[in-house]
Amino acid sequence: MLRDQLGLYLDLIRWNRPAGWLLLLWPTLSALWIAAHGFPGWHLLAVFTLGTILMRSAGCCINDVADREFDRHVKRTAQRPVTRGAVSVKEALALGAGLALAAFALVLTTNRATITWSFVALAISLFYPYAKRFVSMPQAVLGIAFSFGIPMAFAAVQSRVPMLAWVLLLGNLFWVLAYDTEYAMVDRDDDLKIGMKTSAITLGSADVAVVMLSYAAYLCIWAFALAELIPLPVVLLATLAAAAQAFWHFTLIRGREREGCFKAFRLNHWLGFTLFAGVALGYTLR
Repeated sequence: MLRDQLGLYLDLIRWNRPAGWLLLLWPTLSALWIAAHGFPGWHLLAVFTLGTILMRSAGCCINDVADREFDRHVKRTAQRPVTRGAVSVKEALALGAGLALAAFALVLTTNRATITWSFVALAISLFYPYAKRFVSMPQAVLGIAFSFGIPMAFAAVQSRVPMLAWVLLLGNLFWVLAYDTEYAMVDRDDDLKIGMKTSAITLGSADVAVVMLSYAAYLCIWAFALAELIPLPVVLLATLAAAAQAFWHFTLIRGREREGCFKAFRLNHWLGFTLFAGVALGYTLR
């Protein structure tokens, strides 16, 4: 029974689907490298890597509790542990709180600025699951939540959040809008039936075009920001490699089929890794 219960908890936090926390991790690590002008040290690397995994897992618990009545009407989410009653609401909230506290314990090993910004990050994370009720583009709210590791990384390294951090956050927000719209395109038919608000529904037939424009905005903003920080050939190489992946995603989503859209979403962490690899290589070659 203990093994079965552990399996349910691991399913609740999407342990077997690491793409979610990888989407959070790569821009956060990129920001760490940029803020530190290179390798940030093992302590901060461990804090932000483990903290990202813990907070994403906590977010899954909160999200599944908030969406349990909606999820039972969506094919892809109907069998989630909370939705089908295998894990109670109290259990899910307790697990989420425990994971969030563990992440906060890691933050306490940094500095006052990072601790302060962590409360803002938590507030946004708690707000997002409910934004889908009344915000027509909840993916924009998720974009802020999923990008907040960037200012926190700068705060941890520099004890402040410079304008560069907000520029990178803006660029990353466009990336989140791109891949989470792909994600929303998978459930569009079900979401229409239950009245859920998503960017895929709001954008209608413009969904694919906006996804591609969002990819372009993300890559352009990050490329311009990085051009003054690391060697230009490395910036161009990383940006072109990421753009090639974005074009591949276009071939997957242009037909708006569930399988293609979901595959494009799941592969996005490689695009984020590509830019992180460019950042890390660029600072190594400086």
